[in-house]
Parts: sequence; C-alpha cells; structure tokens
Amino acid sequence: MISFMNTEEERAFVEMADAFAKEQLRVQARIAEAQKEVPNSLAERAAELGLCSLEVPESMEGLGLPLISQVQVLEALAFGDLAILQGLPGPNEFASFLRVAPDLPNVRSYLDGSSQSQLRTAAVIDALNLHVASDSGLTLEASNEGYVLCGLSRPIRMGKYAEILLVACRDTTGEAVLLLLDAKRTPWQVLPCDVRLGLLPAGIARVRFESRSVSLEDVLLRGEEAETALYQAMARQHVLEAGKEIGLMRASLEYATNYTAKRKAFGQEIAHFQGVSFLLADMAIEVQAARHLTWQAAVSLDGGNPHGEVEAVRALARVHRAVRFVTDNGVQLLGGAGYVQEYPVEKWMRDGEAQVMLYGRETELLLDGGLRILTAEGRPLQ
Repeated sequence: MISFMNTEEERAFVEMADAFAKEQLRVQARIAEAQKEVPNSLAERAAELGLCSLEVPESMEGLGLPLISQVQVLEALAFGDLAILQGLPGPNEFASFLRVAPDLPNVRSYLDGSSQSQLRTAAVIDALNLHVASDSGLTLEASNEGYVLCGLSRPIRMGKYAEILLVACRDTTGEAVLLLLDAKRTPWQVLPCDVRLGLLPAGIARVRFESRSVSLEDVLLRGEEAETALYQAMARQHVLEAGKEIGLMRASLEYATNYTAKRKAFGQEIAHFQGVSFLLADMAIEVQAARHLTWQAAVSLDGGNPHGEVEAVRALARVHRAVRFVTDNGVQLLGGAGYVQEYPVEKWMRDGEAQVMLYGRETELLLDGGLRILTAEGRPLQ
C-alpha cells in the first residue's frame, strides 16, 4: 500500500509554506506582475525560509527533501501565486540535476561563486528530450579546444536572470552532451520574450550563442551517461512542476466556489444551479485526480521504482490538461467579472497557459513517455 503520510516536521513545513503563500505571495502577486520581477524583499525572505533550496542536496547545504514532501510544499506556495514561485532566484530546475549527480567535479564548481545564504540563479536549456530535439535551434560542433555552440534556445524560465546554464543538446555526430556554462567565462546573449500571457515575474527569455567556444572543462557528461542523468533529473522536475500546478488549480477552484456561493441570480446563489454545481464538482475531481497521480509519481521516484520516470511524464501530462480545464472554468464561473483584473482568476488562467507552454503540452509529454517505454523494451524507434 502506498502511504502519503507526512512526518510531524514535514506537516509543520507545509503549514509554514501555506501561511507564507497566503500572507506574502498572494498579497504581492499583482505587484510582481506589474514589475515583471519578484520583489527583492520577498525573494530574500523565501531564501531565508529555505524555499529556494527544497531540492538541493544536503551535502550542498540544501534541504534535500523527498519529492512527496516537496510537492506538498510547492502546492501550498503556488496556491499563493505560481508566477512569483517560478520567479524566485536559486538553482531552479538545475537543482534536480544536483540531486541526481552531486559528485561531479564540474557540478561542485557551481558552489564556488554562490554565497552561503543564496545559490546562484541557474536555468536549463533542454534540447535533448525526444519531443523537442527536432525543434532545437542549437548546434554543437566539436573543435580542437572543445566545442563551438551557436543558435537560439526555446524560451526558458529564469533565462533573463541566469548566471549559470545547464545546456543539454547533441553534437553534430548525434552524441548527447551536457554543458555547464558560467556567464562570466562563456557569455551569452539574452533575448527577453514578448510576454503577453502569464508568469511575467519568471524571467522567461531566449538565450542566443554566437559561435561561442566551450572548453572541455565545461562538459559534464557525454553519451548515454548524459541522457540518463538528464532524464532522471527532468523526471523529478516533471513531478515538481505538477505539484505547483495543483496549487494553482486549487486556488482557482476555491475562489470560484466561494464566489458562486455568494453571487445570487434569480433569487438564489448560483452555486445551487445544477450546471454550476456539476462544473464545480468536475473541477474538484480534476484537482484530486491530478494530486493523486503526482503523489504516486513522487513516491515511485523516491523509492527508486524503475517505472517512476514514465509515471512522472504521465502525471505532468494529466496535470497540464487539468490545469487548463480548472483555470479556464474558474474564469467562466465568474462570468464577465472573470476577465476583470480586480479578480485573480484571469491571472491564474494566463499563468496556467504559460506554464503548459513552458513545460511541454500533453501530446509532447505523452509522445516522450511512449518513446521511453519503447526504448526501455528494446524496440527500435521509427
């Protein structure tokens, strides 16, 4: 039997995150969106509470929490505001790679330029995954000193502020390569995206390399080792992102439920109408189903289940579908008021759409998961 029971310490941490989300993140959500960045005071407070180092290994002075604990903390934080959560400084997606391969000499160098209170901001460019490789704008060619990297990346979270980049791509021979680049040694050009949707404080940007030389010292892994390490790290990230989206869904569901319970039409609260109540029930079912799938994937990865990576892809694909359903209907249940910025549901819908576009649509994730299953069974890809 799978158990999702928390320890007393974990429950206390989730309660702390919930209070921080309601008292700080929710209150400053519109401010951060208007400024298109997280206020420094809020980011510093989040770092002090350890909210920027949940995934960082204890050997690197992080919390190193299991995934099942992290997804509950992240759900509580995203209930306050997903956009601020995605814009907090720190290792971000790179933390999952630190968790998978903490002992590589190159990885340890990441700590050199970091302060004791805050790790440097990092971002990940994944041009290696099966569903995005054909769409990659990066080329990597071997040279006498190492490699030459050029091209334009997809939009990535925190690309605007990143000091460190983990770049995963294939060279001209088809070999997978993982690079760890420092902006001080290997500078790149940042191209801010034309942000008109959501997650405005998350620093979403493209990164351009113009025939940039990369030394062999910046190479983390190659070949099958690189693919395995990245896949394991991204599986963990899939679960963490799913946990955040659950918090966003819960916020939209709770707000719509409270609104329909108070708003009256034809002499009664609109929540009493069958069409409204059934829709709220469907939204609640989606939230709970998404949570169960995410928690199952988290427990599988924590326990070393060989199918954990596929479960993580499945969970995120299902959560992506759920977050669009719930946040869209959260707006619909408020009627015309749902599109007014006085109410937060329109922002949550935009943030949900941006989140899905950033981390892969359902079809892309399901295709990736299916290909992984086929390759695991030894069947050739067509």
